[in-house]
Amino acid sequence: MEHTIIKISKLSNSVATLVFVTMTFIKVTLLVIIIAFFSVKLSWGHPGFHFGWGDHHGGISFGLSPQFYQFSCPQANDIVMSVLEKAIAKDMRMAASLLRLHFHDCFVQGCDASILLDDSTRIVSEKNSGPNKNSVRGFEVIDEIKSRLEEACPQTVSCADILALAARGSTVLSGGPNWELPLGRRDSKTASLRGSNKNIPPPNATIESLITFFKRQGLDEADLVALSGAHTIGVARCATFKQRLYNQKGNNQPDENLEKSFYFDLKTMCPKSGGDNFISPLDFGSPRMFDNTYFKLILRGKGLLNSDEVLLVGNAKETRRLVKKYAQDESLFFEQFSMSMIKMGNLRPLTGFNGEVRKNCRILN
Repeated sequence: MEHTIIKISKLSNSVATLVFVTMTFIKVTLLVIIIAFFSVKLSWGHPGFHFGWGDHHGGISFGLSPQFYQFSCPQANDIVMSVLEKAIAKDMRMAASLLRLHFHDCFVQGCDASILLDDSTRIVSEKNSGPNKNSVRGFEVIDEIKSRLEEACPQTVSCADILALAARGSTVLSGGPNWELPLGRRDSKTASLRGSNKNIPPPNATIESLITFFKRQGLDEADLVALSGAHTIGVARCATFKQRLYNQKGNNQPDENLEKSFYFDLKTMCPKSGGDNFISPLDFGSPRMFDNTYFKLILRGKGLLNSDEVLLVGNAKETRRLVKKYAQDESLFFEQFSMSMIKMGNLRPLTGFNGEVRKNCRILN
């Protein structure tokens, strides 16, 4: 009898253990199914969001994806392009201005739309930095794009992604290349006036300092030359190249690399005293077209800014070689420009739960 009781007791313990193991297995399975369900749901709406099965860090990971708004706002790029078409038709300079906005944003604290923030009790705006004050423009176009997107897809498309989409769209509408653009950036809750003053290359930069500025951002000499090619559209203020005309080396003499007729033409519109806000095309050969004329002009001593000309005459064999290559082969320039724009656009993006998606690009939520 006692032996039977012991056997029944052991059997009961075994059953209890089996029930416990089974219930634990069911709970874990249900948890996995729930996580997988939400992972799929999030991935449908935001393909850049995924759970990091099998990655080295585990948990949730985030990345940029060209399909980021595929389900949450599939019409995003169409809205951007419709606003850009009207804005560029109205103002030929706007394409270059929007390209420059993206550049000046990414070089400060990553591509996070910090450049769009106005002064407030919490923000000291980058718009007041040396490279930006009375110079960067296009904010109203970004406002219009954001307004249209908020109507179509409330609080979905970030201002940082709007800048990236506007830069690509402006290039395409000017006759330049198209590229598959990774999306999913979020907007910063901070700005850096100091970073804007420190990290954006000045127009009178030497080749050595240009290479350093770009290297700081993880960009190489091929990126430097290709991205400088954005100067194939747009204009520059007299103040940015006056030194080349009147006092290049501190001896009251012009830059010896300036082609003579080009030098005299520039002097007529950029006087030694005053006239700082007079403007000249960066590429006077085809100022509205995104092409490789910019590089051809540099070879002829007709690069407008010192930072343009030093790509050829500075002490850097690789930049000199690339200027010559891009002047010969426009498709090669377009290919590298596209790759470099993607690379620059990937600089330290905020993703996942970092930052926010601003309702108004000028202010924090």
